[in-house]
Amino acid sequence: MGKLLIALGALGLLVGGFGYASKWSQVGLLNSIDALLSLGAPARKAASGVSFGSQERQKLDIWVPIAPSKKPRDVIVFFYGGSWNSGDRELYGFVGRALAARGYIVVLPDYRLVPEVRFPGFVEDGAAAVAWVQKNIASYGGNPARINLSGHSAGAHIAALLTLDQHWLKAAGAADHAVHSFAGLAGPYDFLPFTSDASRAAFGQMPDPTPSQPITFARKDAPPMLLLSGSVDTTVKPRNGTALAAAQAKLGAKARTLLYKGLGHSDIIMAVAQPFRSKAPVIDDLATFFDGVR
Repeated sequence: MGKLLIALGALGLLVGGFGYASKWSQVGLLNSIDALLSLGAPARKAASGVSFGSQERQKLDIWVPIAPSKKPRDVIVFFYGGSWNSGDRELYGFVGRALAARGYIVVLPDYRLVPEVRFPGFVEDGAAAVAWVQKNIASYGGNPARINLSGHSAGAHIAALLTLDQHWLKAAGAADHAVHSFAGLAGPYDFLPFTSDASRAAFGQMPDPTPSQPITFARKDAPPMLLLSGSVDTTVKPRNGTALAAAQAKLGAKARTLLYKGLGHSDIIMAVAQPFRSKAPVIDDLATFFDGVR
């Protein structure tokens, strides 16, 4: 009861707004509330801070279901958002808990951020993480032939590029066809010209910006895609998902959009955590999609 009261009090702060607190303080509090309300959930963190490269931010966490499995489990590599300039894998345990509880091995990588790097540094880190997963995830009960990518916002952008522009994973040493499917939450896939400070800082140095756009690499043989958006998202407008889905469909690839009425940019990731799942069935929809491509 004491932990529940603490969680409810923290929830009041989260819903009411912080004023002085950064958005990352809010994500951290959201993760803490989720952890309290998820006690007894059928998921656990199996590894923390595993290095997939030599840099400080080239590390990942792994979440697994508690129940044993007779066969290797499907894998989801999830990249968090943060305008390519902020974020921390340890704040996104709620994503690992939620998806591992559905039976998946979940990998949460960090990646280098602006201004330490600019494009393509964070995409290269994402590719290195996926290559590490392909080579090592069997040790954690995962199936290296069933690696699904996902992410929110800037993380969805990274995952989409890794899915569509095959040269990143090849350069990182991954085997062909490393990505089995992709599901993006509020991802920027077709966002030229660069109008925000964050996008200009991450990509503005490029003489030709088209390689930064996932839609540039739309292709018929791409893995299946699910592109989720909130109808009132003004940070990354839903047209990003509809444009990419249309480009894929025109080529004969499998891609569809899902629009959540009344949800904004942060709402869609909040809906992954307890107790905000009533906002939208994001976890159910992700699980239905990933189950369908098994």
